[in-house]
Amino acid sequence: MSISLFYFVAFLSIFFALMVIFAKNPVHSVLYLIVTFFTFTIHYILLNAQFLAIVNFIVYMGAIMVLFLFVLMLLNLNEGSVGSKSNLLKMIGVIAGMCLIITLVGSARVLNASEPLVLQTQDLGLVKNLGKVLFSKFLLPFEISSILLLSAMVGAVLLAKKDIKRV
Repeated sequence: MSISLFYFVAFLSIFFALMVIFAKNPVHSVLYLIVTFFTFTIHYILLNAQFLAIVNFIVYMGAIMVLFLFVLMLLNLNEGSVGSKSNLLKMIGVIAGMCLIITLVGSARVLNASEPLVLQTQDLGLVKNLGKVLFSKFLLPFEISSILLLSAMVGAVLLAKKDIKRV
């Protein structure tokens, strides 16, 4: 893993996360959030966590963020519909921001004092190893959850189905 590539992707993550916050248009904000999640996927790949990279790419970028984008487009938010913020909300935002800064400074102090973490096994996040554990040790819970998801899907289809009156 190249350290310079890792820091470059970390810089991009922080940059696009700030663009999410400071974008005036909510659609642009969601698009910046999708790019931020993509940089997280790159981080997972660099850290040899392939399963997390795939799940992040499919679930967050592919499903949730596209859903957010469609909801924002359907709401048709424009600058006139968003009201001005009250002073109480501005103070709560300042207090939350100060708490975040204090947390980041405390984390930076702890990171400087500690030794780097070294994994005992280098292939910890590989999909092959996860599949072996999932289909051997956790086979019964995996199958029970698949039956639960199947029954929920059938129930959703039956609830959404229109009643057809037969003559």
